[in-house]
Amino acid sequence: MSRLAKKPIAIPSKVTVTTDGGVFTVKGSNATLAMPIHSAITMDVTSEGLQIAPANSSKLARALTGTFAAHARAMMSGVETPFKKVLIMKGVGFKVELRGRDLVFNVGFSHQVTMPIPEGIEAKVEKLTITIEGADKQKVGQFAAEVRGIKPPEPYLGKGIAYDNEVIRRKQGKKAV
Repeated sequence: MSRLAKKPIAIPSKVTVTTDGGVFTVKGSNATLAMPIHSAITMDVTSEGLQIAPANSSKLARALTGTFAAHARAMMSGVETPFKKVLIMKGVGFKVELRGRDLVFNVGFSHQVTMPIPEGIEAKVEKLTITIEGADKQKVGQFAAEVRGIKPPEPYLGKGIAYDNEVIRRKQGKKAV
């Protein structure tokens, strides 16, 4: 069992947490998130905080306690301060624009690539910088990975879509003999 899940998780003062009908709900000033509770674990709200324990002694139950503790911490922090990912486009002629709830990319293909922005996520575009924000850490990370997957950075010139703090391992090109 996870060492972090053995201790009660402190609930911030502006956040309300409920566990009704097998659904874990976190409500904050900016958003409300819900997640189904797996039958192998139990989640109880006490005066000390959120207590997560395995429902039985199976390997799955012990593994899920740490997973659900991490999800609960992320949900509690996400409803107060949104998670944020920044992507930067590098390349001659590469462009991105926001059309309604769609991101439209021109990244060197013969066609434009259009990606709809999922519900609960906000995207901002400033020149070649894309900022993705949202309360759900998993959704923000998944959408950022999908955007990066359109044109990942290549190792020779570094062109493509990369995370803001990503280090691109560069390869040496052809040598002149």
